[in-house]
Amino acid sequence: MKNKNKQNGQSNSYEEILQVLAASPNRPLNYKQVGAKVPRISYKEVNSILELLVGEGKIKQPEVGKYMFERMTADEIIGKLDFNSRGDAYLVVENLDEDIKVKSGDTLDAFDGDEVAVKLKYITGKTKPKAFVTRVITRARETYVGTVSAGGNSFFIVPDGTKMHTDFFLPKERANGATDGDKVIFKLRDWPAKAKNPYAAIVDILGRSGENTAEMHAIVAEFGFDTKFDDVVEHAADAFPKTISAEEIAKREDYRNITTFTIDPADAKDFDDALSFQTLPNGNVEIGVHIADVSHFVTPGDTIDDEAVNRATSVYLVDRTIPMLPERLSNELCSLRPHEESLTFSAIFELDAQGTVKKYRFAKTVIYSDHRFSYEDAQEVIENKTGTYAKELETMNDIALNLRNARYENGAINFETTEFRFVLDEQGTPTAVIPKMRKDAHKMIEEYMLLANKYVAMHLYTKNDKMPLPYRVHEEPSEERILEFAETALEFGIKIDTSSYKAYSHSINEMVAKIEGTMEGDILQPLAIRSMQKAYYTSQKIGHFGLAFDYYAHFTSPIRRYPDLITHRMLNDYLTKHKSFDYGDVEKMASHSSKQEQKATSAERASTKYKQVEYLANFKGEEFDGIISGVTDWGIFVEIIENKCEGMVRLRDMKGDHYTFLPEKKKVIGDRTKKTYSMGQQVRIRVKNTDLAKRNIDFVFVEERHS
Repeated sequence: MKNKNKQNGQSNSYEEILQVLAASPNRPLNYKQVGAKVPRISYKEVNSILELLVGEGKIKQPEVGKYMFERMTADEIIGKLDFNSRGDAYLVVENLDEDIKVKSGDTLDAFDGDEVAVKLKYITGKTKPKAFVTRVITRARETYVGTVSAGGNSFFIVPDGTKMHTDFFLPKERANGATDGDKVIFKLRDWPAKAKNPYAAIVDILGRSGENTAEMHAIVAEFGFDTKFDDVVEHAADAFPKTISAEEIAKREDYRNITTFTIDPADAKDFDDALSFQTLPNGNVEIGVHIADVSHFVTPGDTIDDEAVNRATSVYLVDRTIPMLPERLSNELCSLRPHEESLTFSAIFELDAQGTVKKYRFAKTVIYSDHRFSYEDAQEVIENKTGTYAKELETMNDIALNLRNARYENGAINFETTEFRFVLDEQGTPTAVIPKMRKDAHKMIEEYMLLANKYVAMHLYTKNDKMPLPYRVHEEPSEERILEFAETALEFGIKIDTSSYKAYSHSINEMVAKIEGTMEGDILQPLAIRSMQKAYYTSQKIGHFGLAFDYYAHFTSPIRRYPDLITHRMLNDYLTKHKSFDYGDVEKMASHSSKQEQKATSAERASTKYKQVEYLANFKGEEFDGIISGVTDWGIFVEIIENKCEGMVRLRDMKGDHYTFLPEKKKVIGDRTKKTYSMGQQVRIRVKNTDLAKRNIDFVFVEERHS
């Protein structure tokens, strides 16, 4: 077995190194330059593989110690296709700095996200190769979503979104009751060699195109999530008893007589967390962060767990939640509902008034929630210093403020961007867009959740032989992105210190404090966020740059995130000296959870975009002030300031000049007038058109307003 693994590892390394060289066919690289792209492989192994590739004729050695891709090689490059809205695609290959463009006519029968093999053809005088898809290795999806359209004696299905560029043929006899205008889930049945269109088979009919529920379910299905649970999963959830046994209570620390409450959004249906408060004889306070004990109900490998692993996350659309767990668990048994006893897993802290943690411990507990606050209710009590649990909330808020300030002093970054939410009528149609206000109550809860997450990760790493938790990590931003943002900020008269990561963080916080609530804040904060890396899950302890934590894992939301459930199990294993599952699976679970989180985020954005299009359909021809949020070679993205709805001004619609995209400067410039458009610039736009089917909003410029 060991030899087999070694051979597989060598094969993977071989392919990785070949692909690194293929990405730079005209540039000789030495073994260190190649090795920098594949850091998991030692320089010695890199050198050996390079010599092997030369011997096989796969690469050439133009000079001693330098290696190049052989231009006429028959080897294929393996990667995943990322299509754009115009039908072109980019081959995304791990370890390559630059994606490989594949033109629309050269993608064979591949769809967005498919894993494919590509051959490269190098043409004399051209620095970049021409790429051709030679075969589809793995389809990214088993099903797709679209709208049935009548076409003579047959139907066609027009796929949703902008990344699928072919309609599917649907013989009427295979329509399964679907009719013109139905929103459906379908699968690829076949694509005959001489057929212009692939053949589809109907899987499910969601409803009529344009109906709110059909469209929301279509978005969920588009990104690979199910809106329903199989009967076997629902039955497994229904089998749990409604009441907590005396035997189970006897196993746990009893917090039922200690003041405990929840603070959540007014429309929340599941309550992951509660806080308890008591003053200790020494003058310090004990604050318990009590988290729903999902691991009591869901055990590794059972029916519910298998489904939770697959989903990995709940999905939050504009008007509904697609839960990770059946509602019997998420909204009832595991939810910390007011005036009910609940089973929890708790991180319990003794803190002084300055927010210094004097002691901490973890325990399985049983609680009784004395009160349910909405964020608005808790905020009113904090501000007026009167009302239910006023003294407790005031003390907890003061401590949270000290915890937050200490984080910022340590290098954490403070982003306070304004978010907006839709007001919907009974049919789900948006009638208004209003800002979400983040006040002390929100920040207080956030601080205690961060504290629990940090201490669980720190404890398990330092006390349990560097346990491979599903850490939540956030890597440091690249130097290129930091310098790029600093250059933009300087155009607004704000100097960003890029001498170190900590200096950069402090500069960002100073900037936020200075420009919060201003037009510059609306422009610069989103750009600063884009300069950062994306957070993800991994079993490697890398740390969290944005929070300035060396140790961080998710513990506080096991109802809606699978990594939190893994963390609960591993903490309980540590406390009980018992191993409940194979820890070798943690990295695989972490990687899957990261991918599912990205899909869920995309689904959430798609639902928001759909509602933006629906909302702005009522404002065609009207003008708004906006900010340029993105620049591409086919158009300029603009975000309306007053409602955050985003659309595009297409270059072809820009009159009076021919405009060219300059990718290295991330600007669009007029060939004759030299008028420029760049990120963060304030502009005036008019709503030209909205397209619900494609979720597109088209703007045109009315006038340019330089900031």
